[in-house]
Amino acid sequence: MERLDRLINSFARLPGIGRKSASRISYWLLETDRTFVDALAADLGEIRAHVVRCRECGNYAETELCDVCRSPVRDSDVMCVVEQSRDVATIEATGEFRGLYHVLHGVLSPLDGVGPEELGLGRMLSRIQEKGVKEVIVATNPTLEGDSTALYIVRMLSSKGVKVSRIASGLPVGGDMEYADKLSVARALRARQNLDES
Repeated sequence: MERLDRLINSFARLPGIGRKSASRISYWLLETDRTFVDALAADLGEIRAHVVRCRECGNYAETELCDVCRSPVRDSDVMCVVEQSRDVATIEATGEFRGLYHVLHGVLSPLDGVGPEELGLGRMLSRIQEKGVKEVIVATNPTLEGDSTALYIVRMLSSKGVKVSRIASGLPVGGDMEYADKLSVARALRARQNLDES
């Protein structure tokens, strides 16, 4: 069945979905409610046409400006720099951050041809200066590329009078140290917090 094979191949290209899962999803779609399948197909067809990058921060939005950039109550003194739009959603879900965002849509990776220009770091610097940002929180992933990107941003802002901080990394809440890798334990030790009440 050519159409079914094409669908399975398409699903298998999605991140985290292997051929077996792609096959399971495809067969499930054949057996489920047709109304759901039609709605899913319509949503897939519309997403690229109606979801764009915010002209300010690069987050995904359905209008020229995302909800965060349109909001008059966000703290423009603080900007959080993230790798992907899904990172914005993760941070927003905590309810802990009320500042601005800047989405890089990647990390520095010279071997893949991704440099400062491709990430729009010049645009980020312009926004920081235009908005009078006083602190930049770098929330890139704790990978070699994420760390390199964070270091580049620190160096880029070192003479601009902007405080630069990095989100802590280490052991997850509820995690068992016995099963943690050495790098996570080392990061947790470096990012330790003082427990004095004074």
